[in-house]
Amino acid sequence: MPRGRGKGGNKRKKAKNLGIGEKRELIFKEDGQEYAQVLRMLGNGRLDAFCFDGVKRMCTIRGTLKNRGDIILVGLREFGDDKGDVILKYYDEEAKELKELGEIPEHIKINEGDFGFEEDGFQYVDGEEEKEEDDLDIDTI
Repeated sequence: MPRGRGKGGNKRKKAKNLGIGEKRELIFKEDGQEYAQVLRMLGNGRLDAFCFDGVKRMCTIRGTLKNRGDIILVGLREFGDDKGDVILKYYDEEAKELKELGEIPEHIKINEGDFGFEEDGFQYVDGEEEKEEDDLDIDTI
């Protein structure tokens, strides 16, 4: 019988590499660039981004940078104020460092999935509501 040596083979799904590897130098914005947060992916290499100067822009992006909610560096175009190009995607650690340095506004939430909006305020409790429904009589309704 073959021994269980590992999880390999060409039919098995490959594991995702979550490691950053080595730490890179933090890049700050220059003239003609702005920090932004990805609002939604539009497809065909395009996305809607909310720039931290208060303008919503449609940007073009290459394949490896596609994630919703990420902090990105956008290159502004001279001929179109509502369009831009994604230059760099910041890792979560780099975005937190930019926030601590005051480059990104304090109210922006970094990659938590809610994109700067407040929660609904609903709390889900197991069991309590089910007991109340079981005690109801159909004839009294």
